[in-house]
Amino acid sequence: PILTCSSPEGARDYLVPSRNHPGKFYALPQAPQQFKQILMASGFDRYFQIAPCFRDEDPRADRSPGEFYQLDMEMSFATQDDVFAVMEKTMGSIFNEFGEGKKVDQAPFQRIAFKDAMLKYGSDKPDTRFGFELRKLNDTVKDCSFKVFTDCLANGGDVRGICVTGGSEQFSRKDIDKLTDMTKAYGAKGLVWIRVNDGEYKSSVDKFFSQEELAEIAKVFDAKKDDLIFICSDRAKVTYDSLGFLRRECAKRMGLLDDNQYNLLWVVDFPMFEEDEEDHSLKAMHHPFTCPKLDQLELLDTDPLAVKADAYDIVLNGVELGGGSVRIHDKNLQAKMFEVLGLTKEECDEKFGFLIEAFKYGAPPHAGNRICPAGRQGRNRVPSCGSHTKRCSPPLPD
Repeated sequence: PILTCSSPEGARDYLVPSRNHPGKFYALPQAPQQFKQILMASGFDRYFQIAPCFRDEDPRADRSPGEFYQLDMEMSFATQDDVFAVMEKTMGSIFNEFGEGKKVDQAPFQRIAFKDAMLKYGSDKPDTRFGFELRKLNDTVKDCSFKVFTDCLANGGDVRGICVTGGSEQFSRKDIDKLTDMTKAYGAKGLVWIRVNDGEYKSSVDKFFSQEELAEIAKVFDAKKDDLIFICSDRAKVTYDSLGFLRRECAKRMGLLDDNQYNLLWVVDFPMFEEDEEDHSLKAMHHPFTCPKLDQLELLDTDPLAVKADAYDIVLNGVELGGGSVRIHDKNLQAKMFEVLGLTKEECDEKFGFLIEAFKYGAPPHAGNRICPAGRQGRNRVPSCGSHTKRCSPPLPD
């Protein structure tokens, strides 16, 4: 259906006024998510569609405005592995047939847990075509004389860095200043740099660190001659965002982003919830129909931010192509999910009454996935139970 009742997703609906019912409006679907779940409940055990989607949001560099299409699928009695098997075969066939000779890795694609993606790459959509992985320096610098680091740690922040292999020769002081200014868009107040020379170290903080202390930092990265280390100290989200951007920007400037290399991977084990930065309320990281890990259900009452979801994203070279999840199919668990998100029964009935009604008659376990145009979904999206304009932060790993 294209003209239908509103099925809230992550953006504003496009509304179409009704001629026969003045003051009433149809909505154009933002996605077929809830419709395909009802299909599973009604007995259609396999669903596949190249689906038109409509979202009233502003265009961005990686988003087309208004209308786009996505490849959508849903399967009953399916696990995460079942979805992966279908999507890997589909994506492999598409890339190998239409990729102008560029091939993708054979299935199964690499899988990276959300926690590991953040720790190693500073991003939940990691680009794995190059190294420059993040390292944590809290223990190494906790007793140093540089107050920027020690004050940050005292306030519960983190000190992390990356080592750019061969970067010392590649980046001048002017280049480093430009990179530092660029990271400020991600909240960083500045960067510390260390050049690794033959047996000695040159740093922007030389007066606070001895050569021995700089050597200890370089050892954490296994840094070699001509390498360049960048360090950021701030709260965890800022260090992840800043260094995640920086590692890819350095790789871009060094010509390491090979357009002929397709690294398709799955990011799995996402947090179930994220916290709104403004009012600290909980939001579902993917959407409120995603099933939490069943062995963690007791945490919904005691520590909901610790709950992981049976959710997954498919990523290509640092771009989120799409994602999906195992869905909630039990009406009591769905009601519990809405309760944790702070929705009243009246709000649930108004927004999702048709889905709740369907679940009363029993629904099979089901799971699905969607592939969108590049960047279509984005981690800043906030699902149907919150304002699409607010930013949320997932629980970040140590």
